[in-house]
Amino acid sequence: MNLYVKNALISVSNKKNLISLLKVLKKFNINIISSGGTYASIKKLGYKCTELSKYTGFEEMLDGRVKTLHPKIHAGILHDRQNKKHKNEMSKKNFPPIDLIVVNFYPFQKIVTNTKNSKKIIENIDIGGPTMVRAAAKNFKNVNIITNRNDYELLIKELEALKGRTSLKFRELMSSKAFGLTAYYDAMIANWFNKKLKIEFPERKTIFGRRLQNLRYGENPHQKSSLYVSDYEDRKLGFTQINGKELSYNNYNDMFAALQILDTLKRNSGTVIIKHANPCGVSENKNPLISFKNAFISDPISAFGGVIACNYKITKKIAKEINKNFLEVILAKGFDKGSLELLKSKKNLRIIDISNFKLKNLSSIKSYAGSFLVQSKNNIIIDKKKLKCVTKLKPNKKDIAEIQFAFNVCKHVRSNAIVLCNNFSTIGIGAGQPSRLDSCNIAVQKAKKFQPSKIKHSIAASDAFFPFADGINALINAGVKTIVQPGGSIRDQEIINAADKAKIKMLFTGIRHFNH
Repeated sequence: MNLYVKNALISVSNKKNLISLLKVLKKFNINIISSGGTYASIKKLGYKCTELSKYTGFEEMLDGRVKTLHPKIHAGILHDRQNKKHKNEMSKKNFPPIDLIVVNFYPFQKIVTNTKNSKKIIENIDIGGPTMVRAAAKNFKNVNIITNRNDYELLIKELEALKGRTSLKFRELMSSKAFGLTAYYDAMIANWFNKKLKIEFPERKTIFGRRLQNLRYGENPHQKSSLYVSDYEDRKLGFTQINGKELSYNNYNDMFAALQILDTLKRNSGTVIIKHANPCGVSENKNPLISFKNAFISDPISAFGGVIACNYKITKKIAKEINKNFLEVILAKGFDKGSLELLKSKKNLRIIDISNFKLKNLSSIKSYAGSFLVQSKNNIIIDKKKLKCVTKLKPNKKDIAEIQFAFNVCKHVRSNAIVLCNNFSTIGIGAGQPSRLDSCNIAVQKAKKFQPSKIKHSIAASDAFFPFADGINALINAGVKTIVQPGGSIRDQEIINAADKAKIKMLFTGIRHFNH
């Protein structure tokens, strides 16, 4: 059903692109109602407009908190044009219909990112705008609702094509967008209050997100995918792509895994190599080039086609090392001119500058079949107060630092997880096995294959306790001299005895790091 647009109400905090819309409204003799800054802007642009207070006969009050909340406005929006009773009531009150609402909200989102002043933030919670939007969206059968200035062009094309009218299909589409916006807006406000009041798990959880881009496909070509940003700054992720193809779903998944680990490497230059969301090489060193080489040699076969993240600037020397291998993505805190010239020679290599990226402490969410699990992020590495050496041999200061490094990497590996380290670099990683013994054997196998000389005196970290002594025996037999694990098994004493017999060091953290 195509309907003529006779009266429009425009109330926008963002005045951009308004003139293009005003031109077409004038062309089809559509009356405009507005107030405040929007009214002044329309008049300044040279277009006729009725001031809202004159239209309603009611002056706005309470510093503008009450202006569009008026029966003449909401009856004009909500009445059913096909309902005789509605038409009679509107006629008796002399309330004309309002056929088009163009609204965008107070910039709550912008204010939240720029100030911590609660009073200012609360004053920028829009009431009248969302109320009008919901009313118009409910009555899409009769009313047009535009909530995004990017949709002005669609409205203009619709009015031009239908000579001042709009189609039901168009009105329904705009209605769905409008309800999406009000839900998003309210979710942001609810989340702000929850954060302010330190409510981590509210009774009703709303997750807001703006689509940043459609991705080519999901994990596999037959799956669809999009990237959303759930943050008050929702138009960027904080990093810049300099070169290469568009990022895929799997690229982003690996990048996020890499950035989480990278954020924990603060002692020295850190390098993280990710493949299928699992680390296959992690290293810290004062020298960035050595850090890169050590991370890569941890498992060079798995690193093929992987994602590398570095907390340092890429130089020409490091770029030469990168170019020796096939990689999907390189993330770093800047690139010098020489390195970019080399790296850009590989046209498909995605080069990402993360100089301005900040990892925010958001919740972890997993969804399935109409439900979702929410948990706080696993931010603990080792609680030194709970760290307990359970063997006769005790660690020195350097051992403690490397134990912390190994256990930190371990918490980012899919369970069951075993990580072998030597001199602040991984040398073997066993990930995602149903059996902890299998993970031990895989980690040892990797180390023997690529760096057999470094197994001796290496450190092994386990994300959970060893249920039997077979796992630690596999590590001891390979040459591991220090094991760090949470402890808590009913066979802990049996395992401690095996460690003492082999004359190795074992520490209990009291912290489990499952990562499923």
